[in-house]
Amino acid sequence: MKFGKEFKSQMVPEWQEAYMNYDYLKTLLKDIQDFNHKHKPHHPSTLKRTMTLYRSFSGLTSLSRRFSNLRSPSVKVSGGGGGEAGGGGDIEDQVILVTAVDHNQQNHDHHYETKFLKSSDVGAEYELVYFRRLDDEFNKVNKFYKSKVEEVMKEADLLNKQMDALIAFRIKVENPDGTNHHFVNWSVEMNELASGVAASAAAVSLTSPRVASPATAIPSPTGTARSNSRSSNVSKEAMPHMDAIKETDQPEESADDSARGGSRFTDSPSADAGSEMKEKKMNVSRPASLDVLNRVTINNTLDTPRSTIKGMLKVNKNNEITYGRENLQKVEQQLQRAFVEFYSKLRLLKSFSFLNVLAFSKIMKKYDKIASRNASKSYLHMVDNSYIGSFDGVTRLMERVEATFIKHFTNANRSKGIRILRPAAKRERHRTTFSLGFFSGCALALLASLILIVRARNILGTEGSTQYMETLFPLYSLFGFIVLHMLMYAMNIYVWRRYRVNYPFIFGFKQGTELGYREVFLISSALATLALASVLANLDMEMDKNTKDFKTLTELVPLLLVLFVIAVTVCPFNIVYRSSRYFLLVCLFHCICAPFYKVLLPDFFLADQLTSQVQAIRSMEYYICYYGGGGFKSRDSSCKKSDVFKVFNFIVASIPYVFRLFQCLRRLFEEKDAMQGYNAVKYFSTIVAVAIRAAHKLNNTTAWFTLAVLSSVISALISTYWDLVLDWGLFQKNSKNRYLRDKLLIPQQNVYFGAIALNILLRFAWLQTVFNFKLPFLHMEAMVTIFACLEIIRRGIWNFFRLENEHLNNVGKYRAFKSVPLPFNYDENDDDKDE
Repeated sequence: MKFGKEFKSQMVPEWQEAYMNYDYLKTLLKDIQDFNHKHKPHHPSTLKRTMTLYRSFSGLTSLSRRFSNLRSPSVKVSGGGGGEAGGGGDIEDQVILVTAVDHNQQNHDHHYETKFLKSSDVGAEYELVYFRRLDDEFNKVNKFYKSKVEEVMKEADLLNKQMDALIAFRIKVENPDGTNHHFVNWSVEMNELASGVAASAAAVSLTSPRVASPATAIPSPTGTARSNSRSSNVSKEAMPHMDAIKETDQPEESADDSARGGSRFTDSPSADAGSEMKEKKMNVSRPASLDVLNRVTINNTLDTPRSTIKGMLKVNKNNEITYGRENLQKVEQQLQRAFVEFYSKLRLLKSFSFLNVLAFSKIMKKYDKIASRNASKSYLHMVDNSYIGSFDGVTRLMERVEATFIKHFTNANRSKGIRILRPAAKRERHRTTFSLGFFSGCALALLASLILIVRARNILGTEGSTQYMETLFPLYSLFGFIVLHMLMYAMNIYVWRRYRVNYPFIFGFKQGTELGYREVFLISSALATLALASVLANLDMEMDKNTKDFKTLTELVPLLLVLFVIAVTVCPFNIVYRSSRYFLLVCLFHCICAPFYKVLLPDFFLADQLTSQVQAIRSMEYYICYYGGGGFKSRDSSCKKSDVFKVFNFIVASIPYVFRLFQCLRRLFEEKDAMQGYNAVKYFSTIVAVAIRAAHKLNNTTAWFTLAVLSSVISALISTYWDLVLDWGLFQKNSKNRYLRDKLLIPQQNVYFGAIALNILLRFAWLQTVFNFKLPFLHMEAMVTIFACLEIIRRGIWNFFRLENEHLNNVGKYRAFKSVPLPFNYDENDDDKDE
């Protein structure tokens, strides 16, 4: 695979605009190459090709040099104006001169500019454009990386405070009175942790002068670490537990001795540093005081119906900490999730730095080859000494996080801790592909057999066909709706992956547990096989010749199949993708209890899916009617004509819209977003339209017909506008793509216009229920099923563009991580007083 494709595949999808635009720079190099071919004679001998057997590995050797800690400074920076980066050699041989300009001397915000020294050559304007764009790309990447590093350092400081509170909480739980030996052990550990801070600080100050600590300095283009007061203030006390990760069982004196060499976050230790270190060590080497618990409260991160009702009734909350093992376990689980998410941020940052540095190395090597220059050495020397090329604080912080997590959350079990921090990427299994092919073949064979049997026996022309369509067909159509919806979801996953939509992050799936399109296809094909086999078993069953009754067992086949599917869905054992089933059940429970739970994207996304499964919900109602009323004994579906059934037929059709209505009201109450109020009005109008259409079926008069058409048109227009403009983000003003949005994942714009037309058309499928369309060769139940399937197809199309818009919003905001609530809340006023 070429580097450009590999580079794209390794990008963080939400950060793709922050990466170096490798393809664009390649087009500029192509312009240089085309010009050289047309206007310059080709001299193969002018390009030196010594050591050709090793040239393909030059990137690896340069990278190993680039990320080593033993690098000598070689960039000269002149005060005030900036600096010059040279690669050595005679001035006449130099191609470029890289200058580092300090835009903000306090923060050492460097802006790099490259001066092309061969501007008098023929075609130099192409190379001038190339280096100008190259500088723009590098400054963009460097600035983004620095901003993200500052963010993780601030978060590291917050996690350190959480660890202080956690350890104090553990002490309090283990020793309520603080009198037994466990308290002594915890005190010793806290003393070791505090001593480790000083030892780590001394180790940082004694490292290579051009490798700056994240808590102390930002590396300057000179290659030496400049002290950065702003960064130091942010991170000076960050992660003492993470600094103390490598403490051993050695006596406390050894840690003290190692700390005396240098303690303050300075570039060079001095004699005064030792005394200052001793004074500082006296302050930090004490066992952590339990007074920290007096300044913290436990955040109520578990949003429950009880807490929601208390909040609505404004009942006074008890913020006092309850010291117990149950609360300790909850706090540890929350903080563990925070550490896992924080570690994933560090991994992505490290990957971002490595990939971009490698990309600049590759593009400069291409430039040297195309332009027959020797400029890569000078430019990559600047890259080496830049923030993204020289700062290794992220790597050190990753090591500290690993050791902290292993010690405090996995009981020093390193293999277990690494498995949690670095979950294995999901791999495609051959048995999944084999099973998918097997069940798909079975389903297709059964479907073909069903069609042939119906045609061969002329079952549709018999007297019992009408009875079958009214009794058993609605029972089995439920499985058809579910299978079709799963097939559409599998197709969505396939297209999301193709266009790099980060659907696991958007839905909040745990890494490694998300289902791929093969797994979803497998489940749907297996369910289709079971359903079609049951249909064939019931297709031509006749009455007993003696009793003239249907055999009860044969009529129970659909019910047994439904119970089997429900049993598998709620099965607590680790079979059939338990984590995904549990995730689905939790989201479904949140939909049912919509007003009492905080609304997340998976919750309202599932509720939207349910609005397209109204006919499936009505099929469940018919199951209760058919089997609860005893109609299955004689294939009697007369229960559907009862008034109770008709009333509940309206109620169950409104349930999904009620879920969405309550979710919008909950978000309006919490987020104070007026758009959620408008969205609630949209779903309320749909509920009204469904109610009026149900009343029209009961009273087929002109007045009810007019009201049904009017309410349904209004609801369809509102929903269509919401789909296209707000959910899909289309029809934006001043968009460079006419009638669409500025950013599109699918390059063919006709796909969007086709989806718009199809969505509008299928939005008016309710016309069938009002105007009662009929075809002579189709039963009414078959007609209803077809229109219900069209709505499921419309929802499947909606799913892709809805998540595409959500993904592009994440890309625009560089939102690649989900926020994890922390268990402890510090009293900021007390913190300010302490400072």
